[in-house]
Amino acid sequence: MSFPAIAPPPFTRPTIIAACELLECQTQASFDLMLLRLALEQEVPLNSGASKRAKCGMVAAIALQRPVSRVDTTDGPMTLSEAVVREAVKFAVFNSEREEHLSFIRGLARDGYVLVWNDLGRTASLQRALPAEVDLPAADNEVHAILAEYEFDTTAGHLCQAIDSHTQGRWAAANAQLRTFLESLLDEIAWHEFPDETRALQTSENRRSFLAERGFLSVERNEWHPDGRSFLHGFFRMLHTEGSHPGLSDDDNSTFRLHLALVTARTYLRRMKYRQ
Repeated sequence: MSFPAIAPPPFTRPTIIAACELLECQTQASFDLMLLRLALEQEVPLNSGASKRAKCGMVAAIALQRPVSRVDTTDGPMTLSEAVVREAVKFAVFNSEREEHLSFIRGLARDGYVLVWNDLGRTASLQRALPAEVDLPAADNEVHAILAEYEFDTTAGHLCQAIDSHTQGRWAAANAQLRTFLESLLDEIAWHEFPDETRALQTSENRRSFLAERGFLSVERNEWHPDGRSFLHGFFRMLHTEGSHPGLSDDDNSTFRLHLALVTARTYLRRMKYRQ
């Protein structure tokens, strides 16, 4: 019997872990029923006497090891990682300030999802905040993979710090690291592609200008322009602002910057990797 293909997992590792932390909110009986729904009762035994926290850790480990395993649910077949996240949505609380809830919401936002509240805030449903074509988890995975392939370790470190800061809700720190990440990325691309010519250049601005002169950055498409009116000039100016706006826009603003940085980085890394 053939089954429909299962798409790659739409959620990243931090989001899956945050989802499992939120699952601890339910009772033992409810948790065991969830294990049955996820077909995990053989790996996380029912009525084992283990604490809910221990069981949550087991579920997280399994979901991270087998993120694309098939699970049949009442909503149709999906990956195990998505099924775990959707189980966690059931325990989200409207306007909750609990850290495990906030971490889950931030993880969903990074992956391009939001919770939409129904019944006057009593129930939540999961919806995409961005078009499926953007596929932020895939962009995140691809960026990390290419950085590792070319040993751009400094750039990868800045990205990891930005994501860690975003995960913890430290918006100003995340924003600062995103600018450093993109500067480092273009520096390392310049050094990799044109090592003899760019090692002597003193500033990142000089190296970006050199990349434009050699055609890696497009002047015609306004990616870079000597007069300072281009996509990258504007993007760096936006990333240079101190922190985020006060109030509820903090997370939205920082998440928006993270999304743009990931998509931009993927574009330039792909260009470098497949450049003729």
